[in-house]
Amino acid sequence: MNTLSRSVALCLLFISAKLLVAAEHPRPLELGSDAPEFNLPGVDGKDWKLSDFANSDLLLVVFTCNHCPTAQYYEERIKKLRTDYSEKDLALVAISPNDPASVRLDELGWAVRGDSFEEMKEHAIEREFNFPYLYDGDDEEVSRQYGPLVTPHVFLFDSDRKLRYAGAIDDSERPQHVTTNYVRNAIDSLLSGKQPTVAQTKVVGCSVKWAGKAHLVENYMKKLAAEPVEIDLVSPEGLTALRENKPTEGSEAKFRLINFWATWCAPCIAEFDEFVTINRMYRHREFEFISVSMNRPDEKNRVLAFLKKKQASNQNLLFDSPKREPLIDAFDPNWQGVAPYTILINPEGEIVYSEIGTIDPTALKNKILNELNARKPW
Repeated sequence: MNTLSRSVALCLLFISAKLLVAAEHPRPLELGSDAPEFNLPGVDGKDWKLSDFANSDLLLVVFTCNHCPTAQYYEERIKKLRTDYSEKDLALVAISPNDPASVRLDELGWAVRGDSFEEMKEHAIEREFNFPYLYDGDDEEVSRQYGPLVTPHVFLFDSDRKLRYAGAIDDSERPQHVTTNYVRNAIDSLLSGKQPTVAQTKVVGCSVKWAGKAHLVENYMKKLAAEPVEIDLVSPEGLTALRENKPTEGSEAKFRLINFWATWCAPCIAEFDEFVTINRMYRHREFEFISVSMNRPDEKNRVLAFLKKKQASNQNLLFDSPKREPLIDAFDPNWQGVAPYTILINPEGEIVYSEIGTIDPTALKNKILNELNARKPW
């Protein structure tokens, strides 16, 4: 290949690389642009189009999602925008741009659920959304036309559906630190016939999870699957210490989720995957999950085989004696030995959640998240 051919090849390679980056990270819509058309499914069972908002003078399009902690911080403010301007001719619609398959479990450490359409429906009901919440996670065609960088990222259009403001809702994800309400100021300006003084701002939040990252999630899951799975015998003294939840020297106190189970307990087996998922979601925070098998110690191999099948790389314990009553009493004298038995202990050793029988995974995740966020939001 001569010098000219090599130069052309390098130029084409450079252009291809630039186009690939542009495809992965679309640029935000420019001010003055027309609102891109959309026809997307909403959590209310209706397909929503741009024309559905034609009777409103202004249109605020909010790109947000379930899992992002910054987006969650803004949910009440988005609801209040909808309420405060409901009689002032402002329409508000939220769109989730994220590809659910491109979100890793550890990215859900501040969430109860992911970004699938079904989970969006649950999230909207739980958070009592008063605005349409639309899904664009399959092909992201609409989102790529608007070009949100993070969640949340808002786009405000005038009566001609020209973009007049784009950026953040205000200047702090924490309501108590807000000094400038960018969106409210822009809305008020447009309603009074003026252009916004501040028409564009930078945004802070979780990056949009554009499609094409599923292989990274797959690699992450393979890494989790390769983690070693072990089990140790636990004595009555060990169970007493487990219940006290005192940190060892040099370690940090954590919320401790403990599940007592057995291979002969059908409800235990049915729900065990939920505990593995919960551990993977929250273990990078001040949280740990410990499973305690009530099987006999001579059944260790059977228990370990089950744990390996479930990829339970958390701490796993097994009763060290076939005489279960002393072990049960050492942990909780009031517990009659019914399995499954699940409790959440805070760093001070207080039980903040307990369930005898099958857990409600959503309720448990909500409890864990609320307790964690009360200590260290993020």
